[in-house]
Amino acid sequence: MNLNQPIFLQPVFQERIWGGTKLNELFQYEIPSNTTGECWAVSAHPNGQSVVNNGPYAGMKLGDLWSAHPELFASKSAVFPLLTKLLDASDDLSVQVHPDDAYAGVHENGELGKTECWYIVDAEPGASIIYGHEAHSKEQLVQLIQEGKWNDLLTSIPVKSGDFFYVPSGTIHALGRGVVVLETQQSSDTTYRVYDYDRRDKDGNLRELHLEKAIDVTTIPQAYVAGSYNTRQAEGLAVTTFVSNDFFTVEKWDVDGTAQLRGGEQKYKILSVIDGSGVLRADGQSYELPKGTHFILPVGFDSYELEGKLQLIVSNE
Repeated sequence: MNLNQPIFLQPVFQERIWGGTKLNELFQYEIPSNTTGECWAVSAHPNGQSVVNNGPYAGMKLGDLWSAHPELFASKSAVFPLLTKLLDASDDLSVQVHPDDAYAGVHENGELGKTECWYIVDAEPGASIIYGHEAHSKEQLVQLIQEGKWNDLLTSIPVKSGDFFYVPSGTIHALGRGVVVLETQQSSDTTYRVYDYDRRDKDGNLRELHLEKAIDVTTIPQAYVAGSYNTRQAEGLAVTTFVSNDFFTVEKWDVDGTAQLRGGEQKYKILSVIDGSGVLRADGQSYELPKGTHFILPVGFDSYELEGKLQLIVSNE
């Protein structure tokens, strides 16, 4: 029997040395402190699980729902494979790189690798990110790291609201200060720090770097190439597909008016309202969709209607 109502989720917030208050300012979330860096919006990762807050499964952790009711997801994955986050980079994040599935499986106790992507929700004037590096060989990569020649090694790219970046495992990267992103990633919490601006934690200690593993997994060469994306139009709806591969499909839906969506799909969908507001109507019920709402439409969800003026990031495995 199909569950014909959305599964709304309560996020988990993570404090970070580089966090701030924009998750409250932009989305009206009740955040735990003035250094709140991450909203784990749709997560079944053990380090922070979302909780269902409506319907027959209210109060269940997403990971438990995944295990107890696989019919809602029809997935071949043993664990919920994706993690949707909002990140507030009030300060520069560490320069880092993530392993792929094979490396993480061996070196990180079977954890998934971490391929991810970013939609830039908000960016202050002059904001930038680190994406990629200028080394042409592993020897050059090691030399530039050892000599601390970060300006020679790292590629800086200016960003603005609405930009999208696909960040496969092995990519050296970092969000710069003044950037808020919605991140869709594999469900992994494995990060190898390459450089952290010699910052110290609250106890006065330099934060740990992971140079040996980082060098192992970094892709060489690694030039940044800007993406180009297709948008298809329907009544009340424009859908831009950013990426579709073995890890995830990620789209932006721009709703302006009333959009009729076909149901009965064989994949569940993760939806996050990143701007505006609206209403979802299905099976004679209406559900308010304020900015900052995150929910899942399970497999087989019947036809539905979106009404309002809103932007959503929509993903599935």
